[in-house]
Amino acid sequence: MKWLAEHAWVDGAWASQVLLEADASGHWQRVQAHATPQESQGAQPLGTVLPGMTNAHSHAFQRAMAGLAERSERAQDDFWSWRERMYQVALRIGPDALESVAAWLYAEMLRAGYTQVCEFHYVHRDPQGHAYADPAEMAWALVRAAQRTGMGLTLLPTVYMRQGFGQDSLNDTQRRFRADPDFVLEVQARLAQHGQNHRPGLLHSGVALHSLRAVPLSALRDVDQALPQAPLHIHVAEQDKEVQDCLAHHGRRPIEWLAEQLPLNARWHLVHATHATPQELRLLQQSGATVVLCPTTEANLGDGRFDWVTALSLGLKGSVGTDSHVNRNWTEELRWLEYVQRLEWQQHNVSLLHQAGETAGRLFNWALDGGAAASGLPLRGLAVGQRADMVELDLSSDALLGVPAAHVLDAWVFSTPSSTVRRVFVGAQAVPDRRAELAPGFVQAMASLLS
Repeated sequence: MKWLAEHAWVDGAWASQVLLEADASGHWQRVQAHATPQESQGAQPLGTVLPGMTNAHSHAFQRAMAGLAERSERAQDDFWSWRERMYQVALRIGPDALESVAAWLYAEMLRAGYTQVCEFHYVHRDPQGHAYADPAEMAWALVRAAQRTGMGLTLLPTVYMRQGFGQDSLNDTQRRFRADPDFVLEVQARLAQHGQNHRPGLLHSGVALHSLRAVPLSALRDVDQALPQAPLHIHVAEQDKEVQDCLAHHGRRPIEWLAEQLPLNARWHLVHATHATPQELRLLQQSGATVVLCPTTEANLGDGRFDWVTALSLGLKGSVGTDSHVNRNWTEELRWLEYVQRLEWQQHNVSLLHQAGETAGRLFNWALDGGAAASGLPLRGLAVGQRADMVELDLSSDALLGVPAAHVLDAWVFSTPSSTVRRVFVGAQAVPDRRAELAPGFVQAMASLLS
């Protein structure tokens, strides 16, 4: 399998006449810029190519409510009232509907340039709160959705044990989420075994801990010790109320407390970290842990503003995700990450920290590297040994039409509207656009959930 790209993003910058060759396992074995016609003989032609991006945080079932929570009967709406509406969808969705919703979502993601998704999965039980005959029933629905679309999947079954700090149980609307470490580790072990028989390198698994309010310290430690290699994800410090509750219960801020209790390292990926202080961000950087930012969801829910300037100055690693899926494009996540800072600081190109360079390139490289870490897979771009994921851009799209080659990434991130890609390759295989065949199932699932 060999291609010749007219332009490709290699080693964090554009290169021309790039020869790309993959091995039988679907990983790059040769990446060479300025290839000669003789070297390129037999290669399939490509236009402008970017590496596939990892979507580092997804709750697939929430795609069913995207755009449907923008009305309120309350005088003041917030994250916590939105959460109650989200619970109503979670209480109704079954395995078939979840598969249909997730398959449509993953097809959307692929056309936007994502080739791997980290699925933070916590709807485990049936609508009455009982375990399915197969405890992994809902997880398998997500696996099938990924297989149907060609999406790479890092599935993160989630520990969820209590409704808040100092509580010892969940409330009734959370009954489908109940999962202790034993439950989740069993599901993860089965997923790991299945991944060995799945198309190599496309299905991976780790574990998520829902949040400090939902998981006691003993369970955090049990999971950390049981999985010394797998990626671990956790929501943390998303809302100010969570920070205040943690202070009241533990006398420490969330990340500060977590770092005191556990040996954080590069396996840990902290989702949102919206209200992290500079000192907490410094703790993460020193530990090797990363952050997973979801700027469009964080904006949609009014979470607050992540301290991006401090994170950049520290060299903190991280990635982006689409979380509740009010948006399904990584370009929009990066654009919001930068634009929120511009509004706050009243400056342009904040992500460069007054250094020469290109903002889109710095954002893209940051998210690409951090996304690979969050997925637990070799997904760091067009380089030898990495999985052979790539997307070919459509230069005739509105955002890219007439744009010079050196500015294509800038325009794709910062010139709306966002455009779908021309072709997608996952593990060196072209992935067809399956949206037309998946649409009826998605519409039917939506009708069943919203009736």
